[in-house]
Amino acid sequence: MSRVAIWLFLLAGCFGLIPTSGALAADTVCIECHGGQPGALGAPVAEWRTSIHAQNGVSCHDCHGGDSTDFAMAMNPERGFLGAPEYGEVPGFCGRCHVGVSESYMAGAHGQAIESGGAQCVVCHGNHAIQKASLDLINEEACSQCHAYDRAALIRLSLVETDTMVAEVEHDLERLYRLGFAVDDMQGTLYSQRNRFHQIFHGVDVERVRAETAGVQAKLGKIGNKIAALDSTLGQRKLWGSVVIGLFFLAGVIFLLVRKAYEEDEKS
Repeated sequence: MSRVAIWLFLLAGCFGLIPTSGALAADTVCIECHGGQPGALGAPVAEWRTSIHAQNGVSCHDCHGGDSTDFAMAMNPERGFLGAPEYGEVPGFCGRCHVGVSESYMAGAHGQAIESGGAQCVVCHGNHAIQKASLDLINEEACSQCHAYDRAALIRLSLVETDTMVAEVEHDLERLYRLGFAVDDMQGTLYSQRNRFHQIFHGVDVERVRAETAGVQAKLGKIGNKIAALDSTLGQRKLWGSVVIGLFFLAGVIFLLVRKAYEEDEKS
């Protein structure tokens, strides 16, 4: 590749002309149609655009079915259109993707009370403006709408330390990846443990949460040990790099001194 081509490529990247690696969802006929409508028909599109689903490329048809490429057939059941689920159907509806969470939820107090109006996914997470899951969702204002906050507070307290560990390990692995280390295996373990962690508190069982978070922390601790070993290797690389640079600098100084002495001998 010529130097001109390389500079054009870099400039294009700076000004956003090269597609990024993000998984932002593309507009579909569902979005084009509903996005231009007023009131309740158009509101879901605006809400969805701010969601974690949109950021990860999950669009209307991924949940509601239908043909997202054909205006006329978009809502045809023959093309897989499902529409909006009834209240009690929501856990199964969301559980098509969030399988482990759905299973944990259905085995817990909320899931077992679904037929009598027990809280389901939308009650806590919303429907279209769904954000990245965090412990902020467990709060007194939200939980006390249905019951006392006491048990939820105990669950949140048990999760805080593990949630912090997940965030720290995730940050460290991203840092090591940018430095060129192979971290695929550790990222895979983190992914599975993070999913396991998210499943735990959907069962809303305080003792189970306490027991299982200990197992997740043990796995995260092993990843942390591997990260520490790589950081030690990185520190040694930096040390030897500094030594090599220092030797080159010293060699340069000696070379200049020898050259200067040689030139003085020549003059004399």
